[in-house]
Amino acid sequence: MPKRRDPSLAEAPVAAANIATAFGDRPAARWWQSRSIAILFALLAIVPLLYPAIPPLTDLPGHIGRFRILAEAGREPLAQHYAVRWALIGNLGVDGLVLALAPLIGLEPAARVVVLLIPALVVAAMLWLAREVHGRIPPTALMALPLAYAAPFQLGFVNFSLASGLAIAGVALWLRLSRRAPVWVRVALFGPLACAVWLCHSFGWAMLGLFVFGAEWAQRRSCGKSRLRAAMAAAPMCLPMMMPVVLAALWAGGDRLAGSTGMWFNAPLKLYWAMSVLRERWQVYDIACIAVIWVLIAVAARSRRLSLSPVLAVPATLGGLAFLALPAFYAGASCVDMRMLPMTLALAVLAIRAPSGEDRLAGRLAVLSTGFFAMRLLTSTLAFALFAREQAAALRAVDVFREGAAVLVLVNEPAADNWGNPRLSHIAGLATARRRVFTNEQWALPGQQLVHPRHPRAAPYDRDPSQLIYPATVRGGGDFDRAIASFDRETFDYVWTIGFAKGRAHATDLARVWSDDRSLAVTLGGKPVAAGRTSRRRRFSAPENLVLTT
Repeated sequence: MPKRRDPSLAEAPVAAANIATAFGDRPAARWWQSRSIAILFALLAIVPLLYPAIPPLTDLPGHIGRFRILAEAGREPLAQHYAVRWALIGNLGVDGLVLALAPLIGLEPAARVVVLLIPALVVAAMLWLAREVHGRIPPTALMALPLAYAAPFQLGFVNFSLASGLAIAGVALWLRLSRRAPVWVRVALFGPLACAVWLCHSFGWAMLGLFVFGAEWAQRRSCGKSRLRAAMAAAPMCLPMMMPVVLAALWAGGDRLAGSTGMWFNAPLKLYWAMSVLRERWQVYDIACIAVIWVLIAVAARSRRLSLSPVLAVPATLGGLAFLALPAFYAGASCVDMRMLPMTLALAVLAIRAPSGEDRLAGRLAVLSTGFFAMRLLTSTLAFALFAREQAAALRAVDVFREGAAVLVLVNEPAADNWGNPRLSHIAGLATARRRVFTNEQWALPGQQLVHPRHPRAAPYDRDPSQLIYPATVRGGGDFDRAIASFDRETFDYVWTIGFAKGRAHATDLARVWSDDRSLAVTLGGKPVAAGRTSRRRRFSAPENLVLTT
């Protein structure tokens, strides 16, 4: 009996020509369509991250601090500061990879290697998806590649960025199997694959399900089914991808999601997200670059020479609707709606088809797209070098801390619309990684984090975002002077202020003991070494309590 195959893209009239071109008799591929060029582009995607010792992504230092806490769970001195409650949560992708690699090459090098490979994964997944849909990589597809460095990655949402790359690869695999394998293969395979993506990040898993449903619906429609029948046929195909919901219910460790949810349908914020997808360092330049992508999609949607493949245009449309419907904050997670936008735009760009037989137009589009990708790589490399230099200057203070101490961190955090943010919000995570200190910058949301602080007396200065001191114009920002006056002197050994003027920290029990061109240190006079500290902490002769201003 012949294998039963699902109605698929290969059976659609337009797509059939693409597949025949891709896998049957065909003329020689153009330069941008070769496998060697695709591999080269994926490798080039890591260039901006080669120079910095630590990728200068906003949240990444905090993640590295968490990696250290997890790697040494139950061991002193970190065990006196943090409890680790192991559970199966949808936020462990990079954590798991780093913990597996760290015994071989060290914690920070492992984090660097894993994060460095994420843009390469995203670029490779995009090019694979474009080839699966069009048969060959269309010249405009290269315009999507800079989205591997979009805002979620720049902000250091590394678990989500890994999951989003896997989601794009998952859509490509789904389309490939729809042509080459029976229905049951996809059903059986995508249950475990969905669990793997969910383990990386739950929102990346939701993105995978939404995009796969849209692609499957478009395939069914291309076979002549009505909208309703196509939806009724596509939905059961995606049911195995609900398996992570069962796993989360069984092995969540008893913690339920906690945190605020809000900022629904905020039109000015949505517009801001739309213009800041490629936000990096230079506002006018970054906005101009994302405007090019928006214009390209609009032109392709209305052009008589270019067209959009429904197999990617429909998932992109669903992604756009999700972006509009989602709130900015969900259960404490921030920028939830914004996370949807980069891969949605990538799908829309990858959906663009160049007209067949117009080699000159295709060649020009390929050159322009490659130039755009190269330009963004060059400026990202420069921006990351500058960010890394600023972070390295701030980190000079870390060597002063006694190992195993407790450090109150106060960061002069710019308003969210300040494009030139120096990315120091979670720089103190590297102090945790290197000196095994307690800081108030670690995330500790139940149901979303495995790490929980063990200093209740220090509240509210025992977790993120208490380290962030926003300008007075920002509603809800912390108060620097109140923090200096009221922080628990019994818990904290040091205070580290970053980005404030020298002398800003006023308290009668603080006296200057150390400074350099970037930092100032003062001591909390007369406080003895806290009881219960490990002997390892006493090896260092630095003053007991310092305030550092960077």
